[in-house]
Amino acid sequence: MQGDVHWGLWISAVALGLAGSLHCAGMCGPLMLALPGPAGSRLRWIAGRCLYHLGRVTTYAGLGVVFGLLGRSLAWAGVQRWVSLVLGALLLGGLFWNRLWHTPFPGWNLPAWLTRGMQELMREHSVPALYGLGLLNGFLPCGLVYVAAAAATASGSFLHALQFMVGFGLGTVPLTLALTLAPGFMPAWVRIRVRRWIPYGVALVGVLLVLRGLALGIPYLSPGPAPDSSPTCCH
Repeated sequence: MQGDVHWGLWISAVALGLAGSLHCAGMCGPLMLALPGPAGSRLRWIAGRCLYHLGRVTTYAGLGVVFGLLGRSLAWAGVQRWVSLVLGALLLGGLFWNRLWHTPFPGWNLPAWLTRGMQELMREHSVPALYGLGLLNGFLPCGLVYVAAAAATASGSFLHALQFMVGFGLGTVPLTLALTLAPGFMPAWVRIRVRRWIPYGVALVGVLLVLRGLALGIPYLSPGPAPDSSPTCCH
C-alpha cells in the first residue's frame, strides 16, 4: 500500500463519525454532561470541553497505530485483500441482521482500571483532568469504534489506518461538543432522525471495504493488486 491520502477511506471515516455522533452522545451523554468544570473563566471552561474531545481523538489515533500495524502485517502475509472482503461482508451482514432482529452492537463490562481511572479524574476540576477523561473515554466499548477499527485494519497501511481513526474521531466531535456546550441545542425529534443515518455510514464503510478487497483497479476507491516484486529469471 502506498502512503498517500486515501480519500475514499477518509471521507467514509468522517461520514461514519458524523452519522454515529448521536449514538455517541446517547451512550456517553450522561458522562459528557457530568464533566467537572475547571475553575476560572468561561473561556477556560470551554477549553476544558474541547480538550476532552481532543483526548478522545488522541486515543482513536493511538488505536489507529495499533490497527495499522496489524493491517500492515496482514498485508505482508498476503491476506489483506481477503481480510478487507471478509470484514466488509461482516459489516454488511451485521446491518442486515440488525435490520431483521434489531440486535444491538455487542459490548462488555468496563475493565476495573478504566472505571477507577475515570472516577478519579471526575473528582478533579482541572483542564488536564478533562483531557485525561477524553483519553479514557476513547477506550469505552462502542460498536461504532469496532466498525472503525475493522476498516482501519483492512486498510493494510499504517498511514491509512491512522487517517481513518483520526477522521472517525473528528467526525464525532461537532455534535458531541455541541452537546457538552449547549445540552438543549438539538430537540429529540432531530436526534432521532439523525440517528437513522448511522446504518448508512456503516454500510458505506462495508461497501468500501468490499470494493477495496476486490481490487478492481479503480484509483483510490478500489486499487488494483500490488505488482509482484519477486525476482524473475532472465533468459
